[in-house]
Amino acid sequence: MITGPARVNVLGVGVSAINMVMAVDQFDAWIARREQQYVCITGVHGVMESQRDPALRAILCRSGLTTPDGMPLVWLSKLHGFRHVTRVYGPDLMLAICERSPEKGYRHFLYGGDATLVEALATRLRQRYAGLEIVGTYAPPFRPVTPEEDDDIVRMINDARPDVVWVGLSTPKQERWMAAHQGRITAPVLVGVGAAFDFHAGRKRQAPLWVQRNGLEWLFRLFQEPKRLWRRYLLNNPRFVGLVLLQTFHLRHFTVSGEK
Repeated sequence: MITGPARVNVLGVGVSAINMVMAVDQFDAWIARREQQYVCITGVHGVMESQRDPALRAILCRSGLTTPDGMPLVWLSKLHGFRHVTRVYGPDLMLAICERSPEKGYRHFLYGGDATLVEALATRLRQRYAGLEIVGTYAPPFRPVTPEEDDDIVRMINDARPDVVWVGLSTPKQERWMAAHQGRITAPVLVGVGAAFDFHAGRKRQAPLWVQRNGLEWLFRLFQEPKRLWRRYLLNNPRFVGLVLLQTFHLRHFTVSGEK
């Protein structure tokens, strides 16, 4: 069941019709109520992955928020009449919440990456925001964990009593992890932010703002990591455009329910 802000049906994925102010206010409300939710930061890549994976599509549709991370999703939202929608980009959302946190007293846990990365991220965020409480970090192994290890991880996170758990595992791994741990982890908010860990730790360079605003960040990232990303962008992007046209002209129906 979809609750919270209105959503736009993008190829069967319910994308939240929100902007950054609305997203931050939603975090405040969840934390105040101690309401457990997870947030998916989704662009074209996540939408296209969900076309091949109904389970992922269901996870995106059951989230507290599935934010419009890419400009194509913002443009589609506006075409559906939601003129207030702006990009809610994972790295920017992370900074917006961290900036508000010292005043609010929010506590953060960083889950993902490798040990060097996650410690560098914690150090940089504490330097940037005086008084920011990062109450724990954990770099999971690059293999499936055993049920016993997973229980230990859940206990470790809960013992740290965070309000927000930032998950940097990349799509779709982070979405699956959040959905599987909602209710087991007592923090009100789990957020999958992927590359935000690399950007804010200084390991990777972000695209300039003008590139982001014009929907060209995919091209910037493709030039940075062609071997890893060529298939994602050069195959997924044209297919996304084609499917959106079919949906727009009612030649193919997509249901926001986890099943197409």
